[in-house]
Amino acid sequence: MLAPTPPMGWNSWNTFGEHIHEDLVRETADAFLTTGLKDAGYDYVVIDDLWHLRERDAQGRMIPDVVKFPGGIKALAEYVHSNGLKFGMYSCAGVLTCGGRAGSYGYEEIDAEQFAAWDVDFLKYDYCYAPPGGPKGRELYARMGQALRATGRPILFSACEWGMNRPWEWAASTGCQMWRTTGDIEDSWESMEAIGFHQQNYWRYAGPDRWNDPDMLVVGMYGKGNVARGGMTDNEYRVHFALWCMLASPLMIGCDVRNMNDFTQQLLTHRGLLAISQDPLGRQGWRVGVDDNLFETWMKPMEDGSIAVALFNRTPNRTRAVHAPWEALGLHDRRECAVVDVMSGENLGVHSRVFGVEVPPHDCSVLRLYPQ
Repeated sequence: MLAPTPPMGWNSWNTFGEHIHEDLVRETADAFLTTGLKDAGYDYVVIDDLWHLRERDAQGRMIPDVVKFPGGIKALAEYVHSNGLKFGMYSCAGVLTCGGRAGSYGYEEIDAEQFAAWDVDFLKYDYCYAPPGGPKGRELYARMGQALRATGRPILFSACEWGMNRPWEWAASTGCQMWRTTGDIEDSWESMEAIGFHQQNYWRYAGPDRWNDPDMLVVGMYGKGNVARGGMTDNEYRVHFALWCMLASPLMIGCDVRNMNDFTQQLLTHRGLLAISQDPLGRQGWRVGVDDNLFETWMKPMEDGSIAVALFNRTPNRTRAVHAPWEALGLHDRRECAVVDVMSGENLGVHSRVFGVEVPPHDCSVLRLYPQ
């Protein structure tokens, strides 16, 4: 399996958009080492759209933008690999990419062979400019999936189809290990909330080597970058990251990891939250309780028999206790559980029947319950 647990890495799009170049990618790969991201499990460094030209060469191959990547893509991949990391790129199932560059429709075999020759490890495959009247979702992704397999190189295949044709039902059969369930995220509470808290019904489709993807992280952007829409507070970024970990979502960082503040670095490398995300059982969490449509309890079963529980307060101005009742978690009402605060690591003692935490506005508390 290429993705036994949700993939972790970085993608250039959210912060840099079209402003990508090889020095940025090299510096990002270096920052994975100096910031502890690699040690925490992040290993993919992915270039998004606008890395190449609209035209192809005489052999039909994609042409990298030599102004942005004068050293060539293969040399850049080698540099990323030299840091013990993996290298990813972007293409599109249509005739053009979303940014108007050469798409892979009709060139799937040529492009797959080129990616393999460049030692690419990850392909994000978008869905813009699908040919009118031509094949749609499943067939377009099956074409590239087959072409990637034919190269003999293990390349993780990420379907960025935005949930248009219910890819959670078929994308794994085309060779994808992850697939977008939503449109693009923006750096705002409203965008994150609308996407993250509406993943409830997809849990049955997730598991090892098949992950629902509610889009890349905006943690640490603070209103700067390509998808900035006002930014979020630290509390709101904590909700964002905790929810993505509970969802067993791929964790693709979108901020500039070369210039993270302490809060962002500590949140993205938080061992307790990442243990929930990367649990080998591979279960996606789901909502088990909601009060006033704004106070939510989510659970995620873990391989060791414990239960990860996240308590969310979606109100903007009201602190209130959010509860984890045993019956909602599938526990007998008299079962005792040792409760651990995941964020602090504090042992909160042994409790029975229900446990509650006062949660501030736009914030959360994450627990691990260990049945005794």
